[in-house]
Amino acid sequence: MFAQVLFRRTRFLVVRSFHVAKKFSNPPDPEDILFSSLCLNLRQRRWNALHQLSPSLTNPLATRVLLQFRTSPKLALEFHNWFLGNNTVANPSEASCVMIHLLVESRRFDDALSIMASLMSKLSPLQVLSGLVRSYEPCGSSPDVFDTLVRACTQNGDAEGACEVIEQVRAEGFNVSVHALNNFMGCLINLNEIDWFWSVYKEMGYVENVNTFNLVIYSFCKECKLLEALSVFYRMLKSGVWPNVVSFNMMIDGACKVGDMEFALELLEKMRVMSGGFVSPNDVTYNTVVNGFCKIGRLDLAERIRGEMVKSGVECNERTYGALVDAYGRCGRSDEALRLCDEMTSRGLKANTVVCNSVVYWLFMDGDVEGALLVLSDMISKEVEIDRFTHAIVIRGLCRNGYVEEAVKLQRRIKLEEDVVCYNTLMHQFVTERKMRCADQILGSMFVRGLSVDAVSFGTLIDGYLKEGKVEKAVDVYDGMVKMKKKLPNLVIYNSIVSGLSKQGLSNAAAAVVKAMESKDVVTYNTVLNESLKIGNVEEAVSVLSEMQKGEGEKKLVSLVTYNILINYLCKFGCCEKAKEVLKVMVERGVVPDSITYGTLITSFSKNRGGDEVVELHDYMVLNGVRPHEQIYKSIVSPLLDGAP
Repeated sequence: MFAQVLFRRTRFLVVRSFHVAKKFSNPPDPEDILFSSLCLNLRQRRWNALHQLSPSLTNPLATRVLLQFRTSPKLALEFHNWFLGNNTVANPSEASCVMIHLLVESRRFDDALSIMASLMSKLSPLQVLSGLVRSYEPCGSSPDVFDTLVRACTQNGDAEGACEVIEQVRAEGFNVSVHALNNFMGCLINLNEIDWFWSVYKEMGYVENVNTFNLVIYSFCKECKLLEALSVFYRMLKSGVWPNVVSFNMMIDGACKVGDMEFALELLEKMRVMSGGFVSPNDVTYNTVVNGFCKIGRLDLAERIRGEMVKSGVECNERTYGALVDAYGRCGRSDEALRLCDEMTSRGLKANTVVCNSVVYWLFMDGDVEGALLVLSDMISKEVEIDRFTHAIVIRGLCRNGYVEEAVKLQRRIKLEEDVVCYNTLMHQFVTERKMRCADQILGSMFVRGLSVDAVSFGTLIDGYLKEGKVEKAVDVYDGMVKMKKKLPNLVIYNSIVSGLSKQGLSNAAAAVVKAMESKDVVTYNTVLNESLKIGNVEEAVSVLSEMQKGEGEKKLVSLVTYNILINYLCKFGCCEKAKEVLKVMVERGVVPDSITYGTLITSFSKNRGGDEVVELHDYMVLNGVRPHEQIYKSIVSPLLDGAP
């Protein structure tokens, strides 16, 4: 009833306007009358009345209404959203482009980005740009609208779209600001398009601002090029651009990632001086350094930095405690980790899922199953979110400590979304215990529950059957995997098959698998080489080694393990001089021998050669960076050195 009355009143206004118009020689345009009525009803938010007028609404008319309310962007946006939901006209994107201009003008960028994202779900970025260019002059807009479009592309991770927009904006005769280019370059870094980033940076042709310099610093830090990042920092200072806290945080994070904690600490201490007194460390700065020291096990220094953090007035947060709790757990100091959790909660902070997961994990690693389950129970009682990582940690921890039946029961009654990692953990445990029937049942259960069985699931089962010598069973699992078109075997599975066949004496079958593999790695070749030498097939071993030596640069397939295999079998065959030659070749090629190389050669030479040659070989390896095998050194080399004249 109210809608009918409202329609009659609206109709009366329109009709009255029409009759009044008869008194004049030039009656007003019907579109003007409709426009006035639309504006009147919109101003009073009479949506029912507007709905009655919607059949007569066109794109140009909607555009006129939006421009009329440009000083009231909120109301204009309400009309725009109503128009999109109620109109039947073609190409409503014209009104959306006008609305974007108005929102950018009023600095409502989030709303503008939202409309752009909606448009780009149906149109390409260049089509959206075309609409913005057409409505640019009628709206009296600014180039900021194009910056916003670039940002919308980068938020979607669409680097190609952002690049096309920038190029087309320039072609239309508009300037692209440094802010748009920074957004674009930041997107490239996030997508790991480093070469493209440097190409854009070299050609940008703009005066760099602090955000530009920060992007360059971040790019260098991401590539672990700390000196280059520092060089850019000094260039920024020389350019008269003052760094902000982000500039320092990125360099400190870069230093921590490469393990240069001395440099990270120096940056932290000199931050105020290097910024002219304008920048002070924030919680991110301190947490980065604390986490860096925790990662290398220097808990004394991590605690010192935490103390300085508190003294400077920066509050410790969940991330601070999280890093310390995990570090104490890793060092086997679970009591200290639990103490920190208590301290954390006493200061009003909540022990979140990440912190609790860390405590539960390390308690399981220490064998304290009861303590781990108590923390889990506490998480549930305090309504801390139990996520899939918690689930996986508990299943793995129970299996590790021999509570496999309890892990299976937990897996069956858990109410979380099923996680393939937990099933793989159980399967791995059963394979380790040589309970292949149970492992097979786990795989079947995964299929029944509709889980996305991955390569790890199949690979674990295949490896288990091969180790038990059940080649046919392994082949059946492999065939089942191949039949699932999306679950193709990966390199790890192929290597497992090659190893299993070789150990069963099926060298021809292993060689056939290797030949059929599209890609091979050093593990593949080392497996075949080792098994060929084990059964005395020297001809096959020479062929494999020849194939491995064909690779160049990063594709080189001869590794330390390869040399150790060769040295081991040469020593077994009594070819000590040949083994020594292989040692010299590996050193010349930049491969540092390890304690296994040392032990194999020293043991063999002590049995077949004189003491002088043993000492000479020992000295050669030590001078070339080898850390001697402690027990072999004490039992063989040390007595020879003590008896030397």
